[in-house]
Amino acid sequence: MMMPRRAQPFVRLSLLASTVLLMGYSPMTIAADTATKPAAAADTNPMLAPWTGPYEGVPPWDKLDPELFPDAFAKGMAEVKAEVQKVIDNPAEPTFENTHVPMQLAGESMERVFALWGVQTSNKSNDRVEDIDAEWSPKLTTFYTELFLEPKLFARYKAVYDKRLTSGLNAQQIRIVERSYDEMVRDGANLSAADKAKLVDLNARLEGLFSAFSSKLLGDEKLYTFVTDKAELAGLAPGFVASLADAAEAQGKPGQWAIKNTRSSAQPVLQNATNRALREKVWRAFVGRGDNGDANDTNATIAEILKLRQQRAELLGFATHAHYRMADTMAKTPENAMALMMKVWPAAVARVHEEVADMQAIADAEARAGKGPKLTIEPWDYRYYAEKVRKAKYDLDESEVKPYLQLDKLRDAMFWSAGQLYDLGFRENTGKIPVFDPKVKTFEVYNLKTGENVGVLYLDNFARDGKRSGAWMTTYRSQQGLGGERNVLASNNNNFTEGAKGEPTLVSLDDAQTLFHEFGHGIHYLLQHVYYPALAGVPRDFVEYPSQVNENWLMTPEVLSKFATHYKTGEPMPQALVDKILASNKFNQGFETVEYLSSAIVDMKLHDRKVPVTDVDRFERETLKEMGMPKEIVMRHRLPQFGHLFSSDAYSAGYYSYLWSETMDADTWAAFTEAGGPWDRTVADKFRTILLMTGNETDRAEAYRAFRGRDPDVKALLRKRGFPTE
Repeated sequence: MMMPRRAQPFVRLSLLASTVLLMGYSPMTIAADTATKPAAAADTNPMLAPWTGPYEGVPPWDKLDPELFPDAFAKGMAEVKAEVQKVIDNPAEPTFENTHVPMQLAGESMERVFALWGVQTSNKSNDRVEDIDAEWSPKLTTFYTELFLEPKLFARYKAVYDKRLTSGLNAQQIRIVERSYDEMVRDGANLSAADKAKLVDLNARLEGLFSAFSSKLLGDEKLYTFVTDKAELAGLAPGFVASLADAAEAQGKPGQWAIKNTRSSAQPVLQNATNRALREKVWRAFVGRGDNGDANDTNATIAEILKLRQQRAELLGFATHAHYRMADTMAKTPENAMALMMKVWPAAVARVHEEVADMQAIADAEARAGKGPKLTIEPWDYRYYAEKVRKAKYDLDESEVKPYLQLDKLRDAMFWSAGQLYDLGFRENTGKIPVFDPKVKTFEVYNLKTGENVGVLYLDNFARDGKRSGAWMTTYRSQQGLGGERNVLASNNNNFTEGAKGEPTLVSLDDAQTLFHEFGHGIHYLLQHVYYPALAGVPRDFVEYPSQVNENWLMTPEVLSKFATHYKTGEPMPQALVDKILASNKFNQGFETVEYLSSAIVDMKLHDRKVPVTDVDRFERETLKEMGMPKEIVMRHRLPQFGHLFSSDAYSAGYYSYLWSETMDADTWAAFTEAGGPWDRTVADKFRTILLMTGNETDRAEAYRAFRGRDPDVKALLRKRGFPTE
């Protein structure tokens, strides 16, 4: 996932003023290189100070301190206010050069602050961090909302907009002027003073609720299921069991085993544990996050978010929150997004019924043979019996595969692939620059042909207390030409379960795909080459496209033969095993698709309505029933734990974007296949130069047509998943 900055008013700055994507986790696009600039007096706070050291300056992670942020926020806001006021007070007639350019260069101190704060809240959180976040997020939201609703600032933007076609601007400048003006209007610039005050209040209240939701969800994800009898862990890989023992010891319970309430810990249990009672216990804890009627219950918080979102949408002139959020996307409307999803949903549900029938047949046969109890497949059985079906149909057992999937080797594989396709090279420099956790590794990124530095990649791969769940990519500094070309500081963040002491970390195929997925985001931003930071951000339903394309190279014979080596013998994965994996690549696609797509459809139905939902659990149940959701599956993200939707506005009415992007992904992979294979440099060069390097310099739908010669074909996606195309 490409994580966005958390407070939506800040996200909008990237489009309306191109100042910064503040709060949270997406790329920052403000200032020119700051490493060579002298520190101002306010920079005595290290959270504000220009970054020093190699690579044009790197973040001072060794100085990270939550107590420094309130002062940094206050001083940073004062600096931004002064910079924007200077633009407003300029007596000269508004032009692109004296309005848009300084606004795109403003706020470099706050850029640094929010890069550091994003890691503090996502990778190294604690109770004090959550308290600071709860206090300052609404304040910051109010500040930026008020700042960019300032009538005199809008007047300058409007003046430039009105003369955009007669003032000698080039195509990129005109695009910036039009998008900035449209975004300002969409976000309330034409509201009355009274309505602007209402908007400021709504945004601040929403930001406080986002913070509360995140804190509650993190609270439930800090919990563990403890096991006291090792026999209950039958079926789990020895290395994983050892890591659970290490986790229990770290929690002060030596001699036990601790299963953390996160996906990376729960999924191996659900997939491999022979103890059905343990699977159910772990499943119920995991899917019940935020929904237990206790202090961490999120239902009331979500209901309030939904109410305020709809009020804001109507205040801004939109029928629903979904219409508001989709106004600047490739899909454009909720109807277009739903149309795509419903082309896939029936086939996916039909495939699930087939998958369940296969699993039930195995369970029944085992019961008849006295090898297991008589049972009906339940959600906590799905992954476990799916592995039995995989074994029966393809003679493939996940436990056969995992010994060949060493995390460090897969990291090398993704680096090698990026070199083959895009001439990106990676040299480890861990220990030479500061990191925020001892287990974070760093790599210098350079151009293989020229040797020129591209930037630095940080890898934070392992789960720990205080780190949010899931996987994401962010940049601490993004490329831009305006103000001086600068390199990229990118970061990939995962939640893998680290191998036991002295053992390599082995991952599942699903985790390996996650690794390649997040790196695909990194490639996108490492290759970006735009002049104006205002044209760096891409629409939400394009964001996941480059990352999903990158997943495809994991399963290529070249990668598997070079990097999928056994952790004990060093032998490459046998070709027979590779063949079985490739033969099963459409296996379980009903489950994978329904699990995701149910979440996306519920998201859209939740936000494409004028009357906000008040009973969140009831809405989820009734909507899934109306959709024909198979009872053996739950949403990948149930609403009470759906951080994509409720820790910010970013993916709200936007979770469909993964499917939108995957449609382009499947069609792009077909382009490689048609050209002769995954390493075809002609296609790779077109993909890089037309789509990856160009940010949002042109409409992304037009850019895709320039790459492919037509719009993406959804049939490519259906074929990739093994679904009927008619």
